Amino acid sequence: MQTFLQYTILGLVVGGVYFIAASGLVVTYTTSGIFNFAQGAIAMLAAFTYWQVRWGWGWPAPLALLLVLGVLAPLLGAVLYQVIMKNLRGTSEVTKIIVPVGVMLGFLSLATWIWNPTPRTPRLFYKFFGANATVKIFDVRLTWHEIIAFFLAIVIAGGIAFLFRRTRSGVAMRAVVDDPDLLQLNGGRPERLATLSWAGGAFLAALAGILITPIQGTAMSANALTLLVIDAFAAAMFGRLKSLPRTFVGAIVLGLATNYVIAYFPANKWTWTGAFRSSIPMILLFVVLLVLPQDRLRGATVLRTRERFRMPSLRTAWIAGLVLVVVVWALRTIMATTAINTLAYGITLSIIALSLVLLTGYAGEINLAALSFGAIGTIIVFHYGISGTGNDARMTLWGILLAAVVCAVVGALVALPALRLRGLYLALATMAFGVFVSRMVLTEIGERELFGIKFSIFQGGSLTIPRPEIGPFDFKSNDSFLMLATVVFALMAVGLVSLRHSNYGRRLAAMKDSPAACATLGMSVVRLKLSVFMMSAAIAGVGGVLMSAQLGSVNLDRFDIFLSLVILLLTVVGGIGYASGALFSGVLFGCSILAIQNTLTKLGSDYKSLEAVFGFLVSAVSVMPATIGVTMGKNPSGAITDIVESLEGIKKSKPLMLTMIGLQVLIWALAWQGVINNWHFVIFTAANLLIVPPLGGAVLKNMALKKAGVEPPVPPELIGIDRPFTDDDRLAIEHALGLDAVPLPVSAPVHHQEEAAHAPA
Repeated sequence: MQTFLQYTILGLVVGGVYFIAASGLVVTYTTSGIFNFAQGAIAMLAAFTYWQVRWGWGWPAPLALLLVLGVLAPLLGAVLYQVIMKNLRGTSEVTKIIVPVGVMLGFLSLATWIWNPTPRTPRLFYKFFGANATVKIFDVRLTWHEIIAFFLAIVIAGGIAFLFRRTRSGVAMRAVVDDPDLLQLNGGRPERLATLSWAGGAFLAALAGILITPIQGTAMSANALTLLVIDAFAAAMFGRLKSLPRTFVGAIVLGLATNYVIAYFPANKWTWTGAFRSSIPMILLFVVLLVLPQDRLRGATVLRTRERFRMPSLRTAWIAGLVLVVVVWALRTIMATTAINTLAYGITLSIIALSLVLLTGYAGEINLAALSFGAIGTIIVFHYGISGTGNDARMTLWGILLAAVVCAVVGALVALPALRLRGLYLALATMAFGVFVSRMVLTEIGERELFGIKFSIFQGGSLTIPRPEIGPFDFKSNDSFLMLATVVFALMAVGLVSLRHSNYGRRLAAMKDSPAACATLGMSVVRLKLSVFMMSAAIAGVGGVLMSAQLGSVNLDRFDIFLSLVILLLTVVGGIGYASGALFSGVLFGCSILAIQNTLTKLGSDYKSLEAVFGFLVSAVSVMPATIGVTMGKNPSGAITDIVESLEGIKKSKPLMLTMIGLQVLIWALAWQGVINNWHFVIFTAANLLIVPPLGGAVLKNMALKKAGVEPPVPPELIGIDRPFTDDDRLAIEHALGLDAVPLPVSAPVHHQEEAAHAPA
């Protein structure tokens, strides 16, 4: 009985802190319609800031709390909404999810930048009034810190309920997400109310972070603290992001469950008790999402979203795939071995990102745990897909195919209970699956026995995966493996474009636009969702296997849930509706950012006087993916859309296109022969891409004007300098200034000049 009371009271305390974090999610979602995935990162950042002020700088606790909770946290929430979140109106569900994810990743990078992850002395986070300030309740000793935490949870629950139900401002806050325009017509201020709610949500997140860190006794790790508060997502979803009483009940159940596992599970027999305890919040989140009633099938969206994707033709896809293979082959001949390995790693990440293009870009479904399927594929290949030993070990083709099949089956098992989920609920379900795999599956590094059968999952915490050998072709060398990864990506990308143009692809697009209409027309929405989940999981599994083979040896950090979020973030930034968006994601994350950091590090070692400056830039580059991601509200169609539009003029002008291709071939030939080094190759390539198009376009335009017998038009500011004034110039100036009383006459020469000026280059 004593054990029951002890762990019940401790569970109530932990549940109270979970409620504080979950209530912040309810407040922000109720007033803005945006689920704040960055809630855990805000709590983590507040905990680190409080530690710095309280013990790093020696401030008194009241002043430290006033600064963090009274000033910095609310200010951070208000700035987040005003600068980033309010730009998400009119965007798709994917963009509304990925931008807060980008904020979360940015805060994680910022915390790692400011506070060294491996300090010389551990950061000790003490409870309020110290660990010895205790009170005895029912023969259970509780610290004043734990009592304060539970008391604050009750006060906050009552305060928020009173705000939303009994005050005019609270009712107006709830009205913001339903119809801000109608609220404004009735005298409300939607932007002001939403800003206040985000400030309050950040305050609650910061309070939860400060309270829960010493209770759980967790080391001050940015990732661990963020995931600690993310566990409160289950409580928020129990209340369906609307009901505070249900959220409070969910938080208490969550706190009690995690403590009862410690109390009653036989740790000496069940060595996985710790992993199971840490996985309980994600298990409950998944179960809650499945049990709670969902919204009905939605019809076509009333407001058109701002995302626009133009699907390339199959011919264009084949040409692009061939060009990619040729370009990578040419680059391979002039790259160093380390650069070849880096590029191969980036392309394997691009294959994983292709699974997101199919699932999210084509079908409108969301997966926040793509790398978890890569981990499952790697485990299958390690146990069943390797022939030979030592240096003669090779991955087999049948092993890769088996990994794809198993990942497809696991994808079906995950998707089958989640088929009724959409949008945010589906995103949270897949995130719960990803965290569960990281905490429960990948941590199983020892040998287990089940029904008399001994087995291991992630043996020894690190798996060695050799390169593949397919028939007579051995891909052990760096060059051959790079070409294998490139060809696999190109074939899969062309296959996805072909699938999108097929009858199946059109059904996926219809399901993305309106599931209700699909069901009305007799389509099986369940079958479509299940099949696309299975194909996406298989692609992610193959990509994960190739990524592991490129690295040679992988540990569980390679399949971290935050890396899955980075890949999704950058794929959306590139263009989730394009296969080229996947290439953008993999190359940027796996190659470009790493290359920039390595270059800056090398410059810092070469120039000791500027080492601090280059070190600062290295840390700044780590925040780059998140910085790019938070801009999605202003450019929801992705970077590939802008790149394609900018290339339209070059495609229409064959002389300009052939000139650029010829110059690039010349630059490559010079690098291949050693006339110029790789740095010069990069500089000349950038000049060819950035400078040649505008200069060549201007030259071709002038040639077209001269061929038409018309002199090139002179800019208005140079009239009177490059040529004398004419009567037409005088009339144009008078018309612009409003000095004429009749419409401007247009003479024949001016008319011809305008026609020539608009002639295609």
